[in-house]
Amino acid sequence: MSPEELRAFCLSFNATVEEFPFNPETSVFKVCGKMFALTDLGGRPLTVNLKCDPEDALRLRADHEGLVVPGYHMNKRHWNTVTADGSLPDALVRELVEDSYDLVVAGLPRADRLRLDRP
Repeated sequence: MSPEELRAFCLSFNATVEEFPFNPETSVFKVCGKMFALTDLGGRPLTVNLKCDPEDALRLRADHEGLVVPGYHMNKRHWNTVTADGSLPDALVRELVEDSYDLVVAGLPRADRLRLDRP
């Protein structure tokens, strides 16, 4: 997956914005003010921090050793750092980004979730 593809995919989700709260290189993708993805699109290798169910996080780390690791500078129980440079199938990376978005949306107040469901 290229950096441009990763960025476009993150921005394809409803109500997603890209912000740079830490520095000009670090893209933070948020829905309703809550982060679901964090990446340096210019980094080599390309990696992205994604929220993950704790049990799934452990399984993914075991199944993809070295490519899915505990979230760098994040809560290691709920976040993974995923290598998105082609070492993992792009379909898996997209699935993990979508899962992260869905987890964050599920944690939003009901009113926010309802607003996201409107066309």
